[in-house]
This record gives sequence, C-alpha cells and structure tokens, in this order.
Amino acid sequence: MLGKALRKGKAYMNPVPTSVGGLSTFFYVLWAYLTNREERTPKRSLGPFRTDPRLYEEPPASGLRVTWMGHSSTLLEIDGIRVLIDPVWEQRAAPFEWAGPKRFFAPPLRLQEIPRIDVVLLSHDHYDHLGAHTIEHLAQSQATTGAQWVTTLGVGNLLKKLGVKDVRELDWTESLRVGQLEVTALPSRHFSGRSLSTRFETLWASFVLAGPRHRVYYGADSGEWEGFKEIGQAYGPFDLTMLEIGAFDPLWADIHMGPDGAVRTFRAMGATGLMMPIHWGLFSLALHAWRQPIERIFAAEGLKIWAPEPGRPTEVGAGIELRSEWWRL
Repeated sequence: MLGKALRKGKAYMNPVPTSVGGLSTFFYVLWAYLTNREERTPKRSLGPFRTDPRLYEEPPASGLRVTWMGHSSTLLEIDGIRVLIDPVWEQRAAPFEWAGPKRFFAPPLRLQEIPRIDVVLLSHDHYDHLGAHTIEHLAQSQATTGAQWVTTLGVGNLLKKLGVKDVRELDWTESLRVGQLEVTALPSRHFSGRSLSTRFETLWASFVLAGPRHRVYYGADSGEWEGFKEIGQAYGPFDLTMLEIGAFDPLWADIHMGPDGAVRTFRAMGATGLMMPIHWGLFSLALHAWRQPIERIFAAEGLKIWAPEPGRPTEVGAGIELRSEWWRL
C-alpha cells in the first residue's frame, strides 16, 4: 500500500479515496462559526512562554530532545542532528496579516535566537505549517547557513521564491540522509494548496526521522487510513510518534483525525514508545473548544502520552510520560 504518489492531471491523489469538502461545506461551516458558542479561543492570555536559547549550547544527554513551539512547529534534536519542523512564527495562520486565525501566545523563541539548524523540514504548504515570513527570515539566517531544506514535491518552488537557495523535494517513500539521520517521506491523507485554485498541485507527507539510536514519526496532517499500520510495521518501532489532535470536525474527518482518531492511529501503529499530540493549542481552526483535543487525549486509557509545555526544551526518556497541564486556566 505504501508507494509513490500518484497524479491525475496536475493533482496529486491521496493513498485512499478522500473528501476535502466543497462550497456546500464552506457555507455550512461559515454559519456554524457564526453561531457556535464553544470557547474556541482562550478567555485569558496564555503564557508568556520563554525558551532559554542557552540550553542549546549543551546537547541532550539522552540524544532526543524536543522543543514544541505550539501547533506543529517543533525543534527536534535527535542523535546530534537538529531538525526544525513546519516553522510558523507568524501572528496568523492565514494569507493576510490582518485577518485569519490568530495565535494564542507569542513564539517562545525569537527567530533571531534559533540555534544552528541541520534540517528544515516542511510537510506541506498550508499556512499553519509553512509561514512565508518565517521562511524568508530563516533563508537569510546564519542558523540555517549549512542546513538541508527538505519538503515534498512541488513545494520547493515556493521556498525558492521565499529565498531558499537549495531544497530537496521528496516523493512518498523516498529518503534523504543528513549526517547520521535518515529522513523518509511517507503518505498521509490530506491535501495541499495556499488558495482554492491550487489545491492538490503540491504533495503532502508524513515523515520518519531515523538516527542511529532513536526513531521519530512526524504525522503532520492526516485523516485516519489503514496505511498507518503498515508504517508502524515497516518503519517502527518509534520512540516518539507525533500525531495531530486538533482542527477536527466530523465534516472533514477524512483529512484530520482528531483526538479519538489519533488514539486509534497510535494503537494501529503498534503503540510503542510515546505519543506526542501536535496540531493543537495555538490556532482556532475548527469549531471545537480549544482545550477539547488535549482533554480527550488525557482521558484516553492505556496510552503513554508525551505532552510538554510550549517552548520548553525537554528530553524524551524511554517510555517516561510527560503530561504538562499548562493549558488548564
């Protein structure tokens, strides 16, 4: 089932039939947004969260350390390699600076303070995963002078327009080695496009990050599908499995798994190591209350959860849970 991405005309296709919704869905969601009474954004200010950049002067003793910046933006240190994943430092996850979902808290680490990066990884081109101003800054930063930029098919053109000089695009099941780290792109069930007219024209993916001592799965954005079991069998076991839990609604369950889907997916992948919930806690991108995804994950039975506070570089111990409750007001 795991194989290269297929195209129909200009459009990339999902690994299984998938609905992403059309105009009828848009108008329903618009009305639901206007009438919804859930606490979609925090009533009180969150943070401030602050990352001490001096902590990066010493490598993690365990070989695996993660700094979660909120949503899916993550600085991963794995077996001597630093990977910056889906960086978004923008105020809004939108094409405009004056409208769209606004972040709940300021970035814990200033862009000017980011340490030397070995890999910048972009899973797809949606605004909540690829911040244009963030990329423009990073492309000119000393921190990324020697970095390998890695993304999916077609996204490299956008990155080059934003100032990235050298980028490697991966198809599903293709790999790239950076030092001792092997980066492999794998299928996910989602879509792409920074406008309605460019949907599916670039590829989306999940990733395996495999070093000599540790293995991490970054699920990026995906709905549930049977391929997760095969990913776990073929590329696991994983020390840390990063799965999205937020921005979920039954209307778009095909492309966002939500907290219950993340639990099922983690178990389908073998439930080894720790599950790290991502894609939550920073932007209001759905109709549910902003804390609902993490509350449901914490309530699930039989899971080893690793949920750190935003901005805190935290070492991952084998099988040792972390359930930060920074989100409880």
